Amino acid sequence: MSDRPDLPGPLNRRGPRPLWLHLMMAAQPSSAWQSVLQNWSAASPGSPPADLPMPVPDPALLAGIAAYRRHPFQRAIADPPAIWAEGSSRLLDYGGKGRTLLVVPSLVNRSYVLDLLPEHSMLRFLAGAGVRPLLLDWGYPGEVERAFSLSDYIAGRLERAMEAVGGTLDLAGYCMGGLMAVAAAQRRPDLVQRLVLLASPWDFWAAGEAQARDLAALLPAMEPVFSFGGALPVDALQALFSLLDPGSVAAKYRDFGQQDQASPRARMFVALEDWLNDGIPLAAAVARETLGGWYGANAPAAGSWRVLGLPVDPRALRMPSYVAIPGRDRIVPPGSAAALGAAIPGAVIHAPKAGHIGMVAGSTARGVLWEHLAKWLSQ
Repeated sequence: MSDRPDLPGPLNRRGPRPLWLHLMMAAQPSSAWQSVLQNWSAASPGSPPADLPMPVPDPALLAGIAAYRRHPFQRAIADPPAIWAEGSSRLLDYGGKGRTLLVVPSLVNRSYVLDLLPEHSMLRFLAGAGVRPLLLDWGYPGEVERAFSLSDYIAGRLERAMEAVGGTLDLAGYCMGGLMAVAAAQRRPDLVQRLVLLASPWDFWAAGEAQARDLAALLPAMEPVFSFGGALPVDALQALFSLLDPGSVAAKYRDFGQQDQASPRARMFVALEDWLNDGIPLAAAVARETLGGWYGANAPAAGSWRVLGLPVDPRALRMPSYVAIPGRDRIVPPGSAAALGAAIPGAVIHAPKAGHIGMVAGSTARGVLWEHLAKWLSQ
């Protein structure tokens, strides 16, 4: 054992992912360094000047990243029993003695954000509030799933999971899962009695067409990666999410480094960051359809997104619907989700004062969403 108490503790995690991007954000260039780069002659394409000032590290950001990587928290919560499985996917039953609510998460993040901690779980809360929640855990894509398109996921796996439940059910979708739920509800109104959409995008140009098109323009550079592994890797996905709002990513780690590391607040931060860094690769065909079709062409809002040839049109939905649009969402701009709520006839709109993740799993989630949703579901 070392006799130096100032040495850091053991390294417990590899994240934040991608680590290189977070460390680059911590190397903030000084004003002198920026000035040299701006005045560096384009006629001298070789090495930079020998006296180029080095970037000045951001000690607060580096301290926050180090504190996260060495925090002792480890999530220890057992999954509930699976009542159906196909390929890498499972349908997890959270119990409860109410109407069945089948929850569809995103394809790019683990589903357990809705069951984060034993004392802080949206699904376990709903199970105690007169609902029987079922979670469609997509799982890590294997060889079969890496060849899937969105139609395979929606018209195939999701609809078979719905059929396996038996009878009608309420269908909920979170984030990307909301678009999938809209398509499934339109295709199978015989199975869906009510629809719940949580922070689900629709108008992908709501925050600016140029930014969305720039994201789609990255697709050609990804093709070699697709051909190698058949999917968009987790680190590439995490980089895209981080670059949506790099300032907030840096700010949250600076803040974390100053927190009491033994506090419940720090524990919640680490639990959520571990979930964010525990991502899932996105099948190549799905990546092309989402980045090129959703972002590049704004296909859902334009009415050109199709599942097995059928246009996905929320205006055709006739079941009671609940749409939650978090006002501080940086991942799905509120205007994007609001377009979906406006398109569904008679939808109940709820606007919690929270962010994209905080609405379902943050420290205030129970008050801003869970209780309101449970009340609507009990009607």
